[in-house]
Amino acid sequence: MTSDRAYWLAWSTLTGIGPILLLRLQRHFGTLAAAWEAPATALGEVDGFGRQTCDSILRERSHLDPAELLATHCEQNPNFWTPADPDYPRLLLEIPDPPPVLYYRGQVNPQENQGILPAIALVGTRSPSDYGRRWTQRLTQALTEGGWTIVSGLADGIDTLAHKTCLEAGGRTVAVVGTGVDIVYPSSNRTLAQRILDQGLILSEYPAGTKPDRAHFPRRNRIIAGLSRATLVLEAPSRSGALITARLANDCGRDVYALPGSLDNERSLGCLELLNQGAQVVLGEADLLERLGSLPSFLPAPVEQLSLLPPPSLTPDLEKIFNAMSLEAIALDGIVQTTGLATGLVLGSLTQLEMMGLVTQLPGSRYQRC
Repeated sequence: MTSDRAYWLAWSTLTGIGPILLLRLQRHFGTLAAAWEAPATALGEVDGFGRQTCDSILRERSHLDPAELLATHCEQNPNFWTPADPDYPRLLLEIPDPPPVLYYRGQVNPQENQGILPAIALVGTRSPSDYGRRWTQRLTQALTEGGWTIVSGLADGIDTLAHKTCLEAGGRTVAVVGTGVDIVYPSSNRTLAQRILDQGLILSEYPAGTKPDRAHFPRRNRIIAGLSRATLVLEAPSRSGALITARLANDCGRDVYALPGSLDNERSLGCLELLNQGAQVVLGEADLLERLGSLPSFLPAPVEQLSLLPPPSLTPDLEKIFNAMSLEAIALDGIVQTTGLATGLVLGSLTQLEMMGLVTQLPGSRYQRC
């Protein structure tokens, strides 16, 4: 039997099929394996799949065997996760467009991938001022000593400082790159990249050998934000990739922090804009750690039982399925086993609950309450 990860990989290779369309396919058909066998008429029922897209899928799909593709791909890129894999970072599954394939090099920490160990993104300008450099080092040092994993993008400036300071403090850092994990950009960070491999992890949604491309770097920012419980912008001008990361973090419901700076410093204007839009101000190391919560056992706050009560208008079957779920993701098989209802009935009911805004589907045929 062909594994689910083979279908995540196969679909991701088809022209015009990105993360969002992949999620729509999975939600519509239940599994990507079922979607792979679907005729053009069925594919056309999925939002975003027009005639031209469906024709392209059928043409390319006829020349692909997912199992063979997986075997070949593993020879060239042995270290990667798909949303079907248990080690796929849990927090990434919460963003609207998780990468269907995530490549890695370095030291994998399963607790980190499960969201048990907290991670925070530190981002900012490639040309920081002395003020920005000083506070990047101070805050990174404090966060590292407090048990946080530091996530950044291996770019010049703030990113490099955050990675280096974390490593020097004996901490763990994750670099998300816009190239293949085997290529270091900028090349001046080769030594730093090797240190990260020894003490942390390098991640990318691009396969080995992928060279730098301007379009890749804004897209990797969603992964930086998605891996992290919070994002801290240290210093950034008004037009900065760091602000994209902050916006994406906010869209995912994650906390955004910004270091205040001077109006006379062009490299602080982006942070000031974030603060004006509601980002939390950083007033020092102790203040930041207090706002982030106790460490290292930082976990989401417990949900009050009242918020889990089912709406009164649900039918008995819908209520039974809703009661079998929580804010933690649960597999379709688990819902079927808990409720004792037929799989087809459960799938149809989950679709109704999703349309009512009560349930959301995650990759890997998993569901959770909204």
